[in-house]
Amino acid sequence: MAQVEATTERVVAADPETVFDTLADYAGTRAKLLPGHFSEYEVREGGDGEGTLVHWRLQATSKRVRDCLLEVSEPTDGELVEKDRNSSMVTVWRVTPAGEGRSRVVVTTTWTGAGGIGGFFEKTFAPKGLARIYDAVLAKLAAEVEK
Repeated sequence: MAQVEATTERVVAADPETVFDTLADYAGTRAKLLPGHFSEYEVREGGDGEGTLVHWRLQATSKRVRDCLLEVSEPTDGELVEKDRNSSMVTVWRVTPAGEGRSRVVVTTTWTGAGGIGGFFEKTFAPKGLARIYDAVLAKLAAEVEK
C-alpha cells in the first residue's frame, strides 16, 4: 500500500491572518467554502480551529464516498491539520505571506492507498480529482476573503 498525496495552492488577495481565521472558522465560514462534493457537514465539538471535531461526507467520484470525522489541530502558526478518525487521511492547510496584503494557501491531503491494480489507479487518478475539489474550495475562499 502506497502513500497517496494531492496538493493544490492559490494566492489570494488578503492578509494571512484573515485567510487563516476564515479557514479555521468551522462553525461559520468553512461550510460556505465547500463545493457540492461535501455533504452532511456538522461541527460536533469546538468550531474555531484547534480542538474542533467536524464531520462531513466527501463524494470524490460518483462511486467513491468517504465518511470523514476530522480532528483539527494547529501545530504551528498558519497551519491547520485535519486528521480523519475514520481513515488514514490527513489534510494540512498552510497559509503564508505572499507579498503585501496577499497570502499563499497550500492544501495537501495524504492517505494510505489500496494495494495492487486498484492502488495503481488510485495513486494515478485520485490526486487529480481531489486537487480539482480543493481548487473549488480555494476559489470560494478567495471570493470570501477578497470581498
